[in-house]
Amino acid sequence: MFKPSGSWVAIPTPFDSQNKVDFGGFKEIVDFHVAHGTSMVFIMGSAGEVSMLSVEERRSILTEMAKYCKGKIPAFFNATMTSTDATVEMAQFAEAQGADGLVFSAPFYLLPSQAAVKEFFLTAMQSVEIPVGVYNNPSRTGVMLDPEMIGQFADECPNFVVDKEAMPSVGHLCDVKRRIGDRVSLMVCDFPKYSILLPVMAMGGQGAANICGNVIPDEMAEMSKPWDTIEQVNNCKEIYFKHYDLMKALYYFSNPVCIKAALRMMGLPCGALRKPYQELGGSKLEELTRLMEELGVFDKYGRAK
Repeated sequence: MFKPSGSWVAIPTPFDSQNKVDFGGFKEIVDFHVAHGTSMVFIMGSAGEVSMLSVEERRSILTEMAKYCKGKIPAFFNATMTSTDATVEMAQFAEAQGADGLVFSAPFYLLPSQAAVKEFFLTAMQSVEIPVGVYNNPSRTGVMLDPEMIGQFADECPNFVVDKEAMPSVGHLCDVKRRIGDRVSLMVCDFPKYSILLPVMAMGGQGAANICGNVIPDEMAEMSKPWDTIEQVNNCKEIYFKHYDLMKALYYFSNPVCIKAALRMMGLPCGALRKPYQELGGSKLEELTRLMEELGVFDKYGRAK
């Protein structure tokens, strides 16, 4: 079964001037990643403003983008809903549309017990046969998945292929890696405040589940390669520290506020943020612009006219 590695970019959901999903823009973003070394895309994650998409919009995105991405780039879709039954229904719908893979996180706001969380994930993951992953992001969901639970998913779900971690504890990630071994890809977020990318790559992680690849896709593709040689280790470190300040700037505010601001400056389709998000402005926008200019982002990837 497909085992993810490299740069897994969580892409935004582009909207048109009427605040509707812009499928032409979606396709252009996918083509941008195909051209710049991204290994696979994650659609309708937190960077995709998923909590502000209607069920009908989510189904339309699944139908259209699963078809468009097929054969171009592997696409995993967030199938988490606010109940187990609705999540299973969305997962099975996605499988029927030809999705390459699905990601499940703990339903937001509910704060279920660990036993309830385990049952939720197992039910969702076992409801389909396509590759699935879990997204452990307690800062967004209020729920942490412990290493033993993640290991049990690997034991009981042969289609569990990737653990997407946004957990600021190298000890936790080491315990996860010891429990899952090489059966499941361990891919971590690129949030500089956590700074877990380099330690996880050193312990045999398979890459970065990132947002910065929206803006510097070639660079994220390079630093997300598994460490097989000392040259790759040194290359990863050099690129990481060179772009560290830009990566911090892309996380000034909750996803996808800064990402959409950057893409707009690059002339890529993204549209406005849905309320209550507010557009990036003032000194933060000026700083982001300066960093992108100094690092040659506009020269390499383009700038809006």
